[in-house]
Amino acid sequence: MILAGKRLLITGVITKDSIAFHAAERAQQEGATVLLTSFGRVRRLTERAATRLPEPVDVIELDVNRPEDLAALRERLGERWGVVDGALHAIAFAPEDALGGRFMTAPAESAAEAFKTSAFSLKALAAAVEPLMSPGGSIVGLDFDATVAWPIYDWMGVAKAALESVSRYLARDLGPRGIRVNLISAGPLGTVAARGIPGFERLASLWEEQAPLGWDPSDPGPVASAICFLLSDYARGISGEIIHVDGGFHALGAPVEKAQDPGRPT
Repeated sequence: MILAGKRLLITGVITKDSIAFHAAERAQQEGATVLLTSFGRVRRLTERAATRLPEPVDVIELDVNRPEDLAALRERLGERWGVVDGALHAIAFAPEDALGGRFMTAPAESAAEAFKTSAFSLKALAAAVEPLMSPGGSIVGLDFDATVAWPIYDWMGVAKAALESVSRYLARDLGPRGIRVNLISAGPLGTVAARGIPGFERLASLWEEQAPLGWDPSDPGPVASAICFLLSDYARGISGEIIHVDGGFHALGAPVEKAQDPGRPT
């Protein structure tokens, strides 16, 4: 029960396959009280997913690009809880013309939209909840390793690089208030959002073949557990960090030869 008594805001739940759904589920199992956010047409899907949590929860309207929604979120959280102990930022979007090998042809407007929704939104969410956080608060964001260029990821990759930088500046500015900001760099998982990226299966296959620990793109459990760790007091000395939960894939410069099963002939 490492999150006993914690009040956590979870963004990014679309369906029960979402990483954020599994983070919310695990957080409840660890003793947290949870609220979800969603907006527009997706909200009905989020509300349906919310009923499948161990304890059904409310869904608050939040389009992270609308200042009025962010102000209303702070007000509602203040009325409901008074204090917020942690928040998960699981928000990312890039227009179709900014993905799938269209790096050189993507218009500036699409790149800017990817940046605003996927990176600047971490600062926007942090600014909304920070006045309600006391020392010990934690903000966690979901990342995808932006230290290299990936096939098909294009301007979303650039936006993730910006997200990593935003998290460091937030760690700098919120640290004096005792608020931590960290990212989880997850291996590819078969969420609704990921499946919308052209060629996602190609990326996922790299992890399955090369991660030293192996990688199951259908299992968000390891990522959910790491999120809960960073939201807990066990991580009270960690800020400005990017923790890779990817089966060790990020550490390799070349594919590793997997050990042969001793029960099988070579």
